[in-house]
Amino acid sequence: MALRHAVLAALLDGELSGYQLAKAFDVGVANFWHALPQQLYAELARLEKEGLVAGRRVVQETRPAKRLFHVTDAGLAELERFAAAASKPSFVRDDLLVKVQAADHVDAGPLIRQVEERAAVAEAKIDLFRRILRKMRGDLGEEEFLRAGRRVGPYLTCLRGLAFEEGNRDWCLRTAAILRDRNAAVAGAGTSAVPGEGTAPASRRPEVARAER
Repeated sequence: MALRHAVLAALLDGELSGYQLAKAFDVGVANFWHALPQQLYAELARLEKEGLVAGRRVVQETRPAKRLFHVTDAGLAELERFAAAASKPSFVRDDLLVKVQAADHVDAGPLIRQVEERAAVAEAKIDLFRRILRKMRGDLGEEEFLRAGRRVGPYLTCLRGLAFEEGNRDWCLRTAAILRDRNAAVAGAGTSAVPGEGTAPASRRPEVARAER
C-alpha cells in the first residue's frame, strides 16, 4: 500500500483542504496509516498532477484562500484497482516488545514505567475511537448502523483501531503487573535471579553457566 491510496480513501467523504486532510489522518486514518502533514501536502500535489484528485480555490472573507481537493474518476479507478489487488500480511515492529523480550536481563523498573505509559496512551486512544464511532453512527445503534449506515468503511477501520488499542492496553497492564510481581518476589527473597527496580541485571544465569561447562 502506498500513501496515495490512504489519501484517496480519506477524500471519499467529500472535499478536504490539506489541513483538513492532515486532521482526518491524525484522528482516524492514523490507526492504520501514519503520515506527517508535509508528506500529505506533497502527496496531494503528486495526485493532482497525475489527475487522481482535483483541487479548486476557495476564497474566504477573513482568512487566506484555500484549496479543496476531491477524488476524480481516475482516482476512483485507481482505488478500484488497489482494492482488487492482493494484500500483504501485516507485521509488528515495536521497540517496546524488544525491551520486554529482554526483561529477564535488564532493570525492570524503567521497563515497567514504559509499559504503563503505553497503556495510558492506549486508553486515551480508546476514548477517542469510541467518541468517533458514536459520532459516525449518530442516533443509530451499532448493529443498525452496520446494516444500513451511509458509509461503513470508516466505521469498520475505527472498530479495528479500537480493538487494537484495547488489546494493547490489556497486554500492557498485564505485563506491568507480572513484571512488578516478579520483581517484588525477587526483592522479598533477597536474590537477583530476576533483576528489577533497584537491582542490577545478572550477567549470566547459573543454569547457563553450568550448561557451558
